[in-house]
Amino acid sequence: MSCARKHTLVTGCSSGIGRATVLRLAAAGQHVYAGVRKPEDGERLVQAATGGTVTPVMLDVTDTGHIAAAAAVIDGHTGPGGLDGLVNNAGYGLACPAELVPLESFRRQLEVNVTGQLAVTQAMLPTLRRAAGRIVMVGTIGVRFSPPFAGPLDAAKAGLTALGDALRQELAPWGIRVIVVEPATINSGAADKVTRDAAAAMATATPEGRALYADAFTAMLTVLERREANGSPPDVAAATIARALTARRPRTVYLSGKDSRRLAILSGLPAPMTDMARRRVFRLPAPGSLAL
Repeated sequence: MSCARKHTLVTGCSSGIGRATVLRLAAAGQHVYAGVRKPEDGERLVQAATGGTVTPVMLDVTDTGHIAAAAAVIDGHTGPGGLDGLVNNAGYGLACPAELVPLESFRRQLEVNVTGQLAVTQAMLPTLRRAAGRIVMVGTIGVRFSPPFAGPLDAAKAGLTALGDALRQELAPWGIRVIVVEPATINSGAADKVTRDAAAAMATATPEGRALYADAFTAMLTVLERREANGSPPDVAAATIARALTARRPRTVYLSGKDSRRLAILSGLPAPMTDMARRRVFRLPAPGSLAL
């Protein structure tokens, strides 16, 4: 109860942006609650952290028991001081043609990336309210510049962004600020997993369905892997999140990572121009070229 540190909960901390955010906040002297799904991931974070304190909490954002237990632990420690920050980072991306995406996989995408984030937010709001804390929603630049075959992920992240917009207005009377961070090209080490998940999703389609998209989809994945390999390190996004949590007058939305500003500018162009740019980048067939 007498802990004078700032306290922040970060979800999805096993790797990538979440892990980098935990280590950055801890290095700044915070007490960070790191949401993980495997105990060994939490142990590695504790060993890597310097400066502040890292407390791993088991937190699958789709598990109501995990959420309730994490809320109880945080509430018990922070007491009247409350929780200073919540970073809704947990999530995963599924790349697949919208025509072929398995609907159960799509529902899972929404459950993890939208419903789970809302569930965590609802559970943490009583203690966030005591501290007049901040909520950071980790979205994606893809909401502005949706590339082909990223529809499942971008649909979910668009929902998360809309929730952030609503919460920003609804929670303002209590001094709770809600900020959206939109990473672009970040080398999070997830490209291989995206490719594996994409292959598994495509495997459920009929041979005829796969044949419709095989060439274009393979080309898109190749571009995605190359761009991620050359992307910004996760700590770039983590630095942006830390700034959103601590700035005296935070922005409503922060861009982060390689290509973020360029993509934001391109997204403001007329749709025919952005479609043409996406076709060139991702090597899509020309409009009408496959018409029967």
